[in-house]
Amino acid sequence: MQAVLSTLRNRLLSRRALVYASSSLLVGTGATVYYLNSSSSFPPSTKETRRPPPPWTPPSRFDNLQCLKASSQQDPFDLLIVGGGATGAGAALDAASRGLRVALVERDDFAAGTSSKSTKLVHGGVRYLQKAIMELDREQWSLVKEALKERKVFLHTAPYLSHMLPIMLPVYNVIQLPYYYAGCKMYDILAGSENMSGSYMMSRSKALETFPMLKQEGLVGAVVYHDGQHNDSRMNTALILSAVKHGAVVTNYTEVQSFYKLNERLNGARIRDELTGEEFVVHARGIINATGPFSDALLHLSSQASTDPACPKPTSSISTPTSKHKNIVAPSSGIHITLPNYYAPKTMGLLDPATSDGRVIFFLPWQGGVIAGTTDSPAPLEKDPIAPEEEIRWVLEEVRHYLSPDIKVRRGDVLSAWSGLRPLVRDPKSIEASGTAGLVRSHMIYVDPQGMLTIAGGKWTTYRAMAEEGVNRAVKEFKLRHDLAGNDRGSHIEESITENVRLVGSDHWGRNMFIGLIQRYGLDTEVAKHLSESYGDRAWTVCDLAEQYDETDDGGWPLHGKRLCDLYPYIEAEVRYAVKHEYAVKATDVLARRTRLTFLNAQAALDALPRVVDIMAFHLGWDLYRKKQEIQSTVKFLESMGLKREVIEAQYKEVGGLPEPIPRGWRETFAIKSQRNLRRISSSFYAGLGFFTVGKYDTSSPTTVDGWPTVPPVYSRAKFEKSELIALRTAFEAFAGEAAPTVTPFHVESTSTLSPTTLSLSSKSLPITQIIQVLREVPGYQDMLASDLNKDLNYVIEDAGFKGRKEVGFEEFVEICGDLKEITFAPALVTHDSGRKHRKAIPVEKSGGGV
Repeated sequence: MQAVLSTLRNRLLSRRALVYASSSLLVGTGATVYYLNSSSSFPPSTKETRRPPPPWTPPSRFDNLQCLKASSQQDPFDLLIVGGGATGAGAALDAASRGLRVALVERDDFAAGTSSKSTKLVHGGVRYLQKAIMELDREQWSLVKEALKERKVFLHTAPYLSHMLPIMLPVYNVIQLPYYYAGCKMYDILAGSENMSGSYMMSRSKALETFPMLKQEGLVGAVVYHDGQHNDSRMNTALILSAVKHGAVVTNYTEVQSFYKLNERLNGARIRDELTGEEFVVHARGIINATGPFSDALLHLSSQASTDPACPKPTSSISTPTSKHKNIVAPSSGIHITLPNYYAPKTMGLLDPATSDGRVIFFLPWQGGVIAGTTDSPAPLEKDPIAPEEEIRWVLEEVRHYLSPDIKVRRGDVLSAWSGLRPLVRDPKSIEASGTAGLVRSHMIYVDPQGMLTIAGGKWTTYRAMAEEGVNRAVKEFKLRHDLAGNDRGSHIEESITENVRLVGSDHWGRNMFIGLIQRYGLDTEVAKHLSESYGDRAWTVCDLAEQYDETDDGGWPLHGKRLCDLYPYIEAEVRYAVKHEYAVKATDVLARRTRLTFLNAQAALDALPRVVDIMAFHLGWDLYRKKQEIQSTVKFLESMGLKREVIEAQYKEVGGLPEPIPRGWRETFAIKSQRNLRRISSSFYAGLGFFTVGKYDTSSPTTVDGWPTVPPVYSRAKFEKSELIALRTAFEAFAGEAAPTVTPFHVESTSTLSPTTLSLSSKSLPITQIIQVLREVPGYQDMLASDLNKDLNYVIEDAGFKGRKEVGFEEFVEICGDLKEITFAPALVTHDSGRKHRKAIPVEKSGGGV
């Protein structure tokens, strides 16, 4: 025995064993240290982040326009970039940071299109990885690998605008658990050193603890992976300002009218200032088309370029056969809705990879709300597409499938709804191919016969790589290594440095900077965090523009930061900053893109609109007529974000159907009061002539249709009005019984005999299959029935516990009607004695009540 122990001791303590043990310990320690430091790092906090950075004010829009007009054939820009979205702004920054002379024009506002209507993710694309593996698609594989690399760069160059977000994949089939886990681990491995954090599995109980809104029935567990999230239009603005800081000349609301060419190559463009109508020619050695879904329109113009340096407009429309270009862009829409924040935890997103039609739905917390939506549906090309009602209802229906049954998913919880166009591109060599052949998911660079370089396709995450590749190609294509005199500018012109260029607002920002804002300016904590995470170190400049409160509650706190809307942290100083420092010239620029109020809550944006217009009018010198125009155009835009015209008109019925401008000075006050009085006199006059008569049925009802009271959309927990109950009972009685007779519209006389007692007493029952048929006879429900409500009705019946029932009584019928209204519509507007209209609902963050 002693011999065995001695032999064992000698072998374990041998030099070779000690070397093996030491090596294993070192390797294990190194691997542990690498793992602990492999996740995304945050910028270090220093004392510099608690005080303002050096001041910087970008040149004004007027100054930039003057620079554009000053160009000539002898002194042209190196590049003229058309399009101010993510691709165009990224290309402008890339080229300007190399030392090139760059001009950028945008026909609308920066990020007005696709770049502000994304899913807000900075991601490689787990669904693309799945397709790459299952279909052995090298292109998809390369796309994911490039996006994962750019994801890490994205978070480094703009740390205050982007952050890591864990995303959960709930699993309801035990077989899928290892499949999803293996796929997420493959995602981590493909990211390599750029990985943000490792994916992991969750038990059923841990998943429900983390995401208590999940449906428990059948839940096996969950897999969590990590991607990035960002504030897309603010990121776009940071790119624009960074390009300006590096010397680029940028203007919004300037549209290309035509091109001219010299030696068969484009050499300039006629530009129209949309705000003044002035036209001028901008000269450039090369032109980059970065207009996304609208790339083909610019390519059509390019094919009609003139040889006249005056650059006259084409005499024919771009749709005529004179244009030789064949379209290469196939627009694909993604619709998204915003829901209240109680639909998801603040720090965990959710991905539904198995919807009813195979599309993927993201369910993500963002800016205090929850975004739900999907992508990749064919769509027509239009400037401000509207999310179709059937798509909104489809998203809500899918959301119901994976949320807990005790959460009532209501149509009225939709606070905002929008549609964005993604430019899927087709290789020009495959134009003749049928169907979707030739469509690519990644980006494509194409130089047309006139020499215009088009960058199209791709996604937000890869904007920098697209810009780098595009500018590299432009340097070679337009021979920008040498100036016009032939002098070599140096090799730096051919090398991109944007991988290490931190965007405006990043240099002096730290995660604790908001504390300095609170201590210096006396802000609400929520406001200070919002400013820090939206503007970075530029938040100090925003706060400098904040007016001090004259009177405050709660002992004089806060001292600065008057909000535009009580429910959201956006403050009036942001409007001033947007006008002075971020080229905002319209109210939509502020409400939709400099702040994100329109995307979070379209109704709140409508309520804040008059104050935003008032502040902008003071700084931009608008008169009353211009303020009215601004309100009208913004309301039209809000309709594309989910607000219904009839709701707006009902809310502002007393003032002409639109919000009134806030008057400044006695002239504007007198004009607005005169118009209001004239409107009131006109209404009284027409009413006196009998043009507006109230029905015999119930004159106390404020809203009638042909004398019958409508049923306005209200919450089912609010009591029905007596007139509504009478209308419901009359229709119910006409159809209830052993047989359902064919009924003609009921008459006033038949309802006048119904007493409050008979409203609650009935021995009859109604077949569930006839509920929709009954509601067709109830005034006010016709609009509800204009769309397919079968799914909503089935959801309500199941939620109320009536599944499997063949008949319901009157009280059960009323409950179904109330629930149907609750999940289908927003709450009604009620008029107070003061004449002001308010929503009959708890504030949106408490109970929903959207568009």
